[in-house]
Amino acid sequence: MAAQINGGDPESLTEPLIRQSTINSTSQVALVGANICPIESLDYEISENDFFKQDWRSRSKVQIFQYIFMKWLLCFLIGLIVSLFGIGINMAVENLAGIKFVFASNLMIENRYGMAFLLFAGSNLFLTLFAVIITISISPAAAGSGIPEVKAYLNGVDAPGILSFQTLVVKVLGSISAVSSSLVVGKAGPMVHTGACVASLLGQGGSKKYGLTWRWLRFFKNDRDRRDLITCGSAAGIAASFHAPVGGLLFSLEEMASWWRSALLWRSFFTTAIVAIVLRAFIDLCSDDNCGLFGSGGLIMYNVTSTTISYHLSDVPPVLLLGVIGGLLGSLYNFLLNKLLRAYNYINEKNHVYKIILACSISIFTSCLLFGLPFLASCQACPSDSTVICPTVGRSGNYKKFQCAAGHYNDLASLIFNTNDDAIRNLFSNSNDDEFQKSSVIIFFTACFFLSILSYGIVAPAGLIVPLMVTGASYGRFVGILLSSHSNLSSGLFAVLGAASLLGGSTRVTMSLCVIILELTNNLLLLPLIMLVLLVSKTVADAFNRNIYDLIMKMKGFPYLDTHAEPYMRQLTVTDVVSFPLHRFRGIEKVRDIVHVLMITRHHGFPVIDRPPHGGHDVLFGLILRAHLITLLKKKAFSPDHLPMDPTEVLSQFSAQDFAKRGSGYFDRIEDVELTEEEMDMYLDLRAFANTSPYTVVETMSLAKALTLFREVGLRHLLVIPKKSNRSPVVGILTRHDFMPEYILGLHPLLAKGKWKRLRFRFPQISKLF
Repeated sequence: MAAQINGGDPESLTEPLIRQSTINSTSQVALVGANICPIESLDYEISENDFFKQDWRSRSKVQIFQYIFMKWLLCFLIGLIVSLFGIGINMAVENLAGIKFVFASNLMIENRYGMAFLLFAGSNLFLTLFAVIITISISPAAAGSGIPEVKAYLNGVDAPGILSFQTLVVKVLGSISAVSSSLVVGKAGPMVHTGACVASLLGQGGSKKYGLTWRWLRFFKNDRDRRDLITCGSAAGIAASFHAPVGGLLFSLEEMASWWRSALLWRSFFTTAIVAIVLRAFIDLCSDDNCGLFGSGGLIMYNVTSTTISYHLSDVPPVLLLGVIGGLLGSLYNFLLNKLLRAYNYINEKNHVYKIILACSISIFTSCLLFGLPFLASCQACPSDSTVICPTVGRSGNYKKFQCAAGHYNDLASLIFNTNDDAIRNLFSNSNDDEFQKSSVIIFFTACFFLSILSYGIVAPAGLIVPLMVTGASYGRFVGILLSSHSNLSSGLFAVLGAASLLGGSTRVTMSLCVIILELTNNLLLLPLIMLVLLVSKTVADAFNRNIYDLIMKMKGFPYLDTHAEPYMRQLTVTDVVSFPLHRFRGIEKVRDIVHVLMITRHHGFPVIDRPPHGGHDVLFGLILRAHLITLLKKKAFSPDHLPMDPTEVLSQFSAQDFAKRGSGYFDRIEDVELTEEEMDMYLDLRAFANTSPYTVVETMSLAKALTLFREVGLRHLLVIPKKSNRSPVVGILTRHDFMPEYILGLHPLLAKGKWKRLRFRFPQISKLF
């Protein structure tokens, strides 16, 4: 990102909020994994210069067809590979966790409770340690959900290592281990990150570092094409997590992508369709118990009911109540998680030993709590009309025996001594409203609510969607039990609505979440109630804070550009925030001067100024990127005289691959360019490589209007030109940094004292009205 920092002093950069006690943050560094890393912006703008125009004109119809065909082929490969990862993760989690629960249950049947606890706690500790150690040692960027990082990338922020091959490996293995360790974490967020990594690696043609490269895939060496592929990858991740192809498509549209167009919609739809087909084939394969302890229910597919759902006007108030509760609990969840992540960071930033100790402490505490809580619940007699074996022994099910006598089951153990997926399936169960006691459901809700917050901060892959779903389903089930005699809705349906309400209250996602839950429950009749509960929960929660992913991005320091401008931006013009000095180049520039400017600045875009052939004032010729300048210096396309280069010579010396964008987080450095004194005194013609049609705004434009242009087009640089023609052709350059509220309020602190500040603090959604 071309940061226009006064004097170019990198020491003036501040760190992300998660490492500060104040709220003054810039956009130049971010917390990636557990480390502070410099970040850059992505170049989504197409560079229209003479060289690239000629390169595109020289392509044959076969090459153009091949380019289009490869886009669809990569979408197919993304869908296929991500669905296979989803299948592998689901099978591994169910079998690893299932074996652990089966052995512990068998020991309890023999009344060897001490050995059962040691086995349960020991296996959980080992799995947690494995997830944390591989994350710390191989790829710290794989820690956490991954959705904030991918969302920031699709907004135009490039952080080191977030889409690398190491991150993909750790994300898959770490999420399997972390979810199997009985920590209250999910795999949906890591699956989104996994899908993005797969798409990024395919778009780059593989990983050169590990020798996994495919030349026939190297068609997309620019940020715009990679952005589209990663959007498809994020949609495939959600589709593979919940067997929800349409929900995954809408999730990438509503929550992940900052730019969308119809062509991308079709490719994302094609990708999620491939995921749905592969998963359907796998469900058929496992329908006869051919997948070990995975079971015969498919991939976390919750068939709530096959009967007709009837509800009346009297059922609307309880649904509204669930929405309000979900909004309040969702905003409280975000607040507590925000505070806890800041506290965890002071531990994680010390050294690796502290990270491991923190993770081990949480694992042991979780194991003690999960093993001990079921003893608080009383045993219940198995229902006489049960269609499944009761009590359940040897695999997952609704009726866990735990410490109960023959013919009885422990309802709290049926929720706790299971994977999160099985717990959700049990809560959504519509077979018997008296299956769970009120006290058991309340205990389970309290444990899930706080354990999911405690577990998320460890340095391991961990998602939030499934924990929020199981927590919301538990209090929804409780409300259903209370109202069972006064409502036409069953307790299982209330659990579905409770899961939707807490998810809506925390993530503030509505449209896609509605479709995901409909695809999970396989019942379209729930649509009006789910829509209602999501709208209410989101509206209530918006009055307190922002969604959880935006809060995490803010803490990490990712410079995310919102869809709306802050009210004070309408009071400022672009010249109020643009920084100086501005470095510019002539059309033909001495090599020594170019090297000097690149050495003393960190800017990534430079205006090219030229004078018309017949005299007159200087004019703006275009904009040249730092990466292109370094490429020209490396190729040593110099001239001994101050003369323009021959266009045919330019095409013979360079190819499009020379200017191709490298992988995410990798940048060429000027320090790596070696030049002799004789070469330093030569000249370089920049005009054939400068973007001759950069986006520009007049200096009197409001900052709010410029932000809209900057975000909607997906720019990295926005040139500010003077209103009068007799001045310098360029006033300055706006970059992502210049639109950050922390930077603007640092320049104009009086704006922070206005009345709007107090209103926005109380009602965050008020800024959307201006």
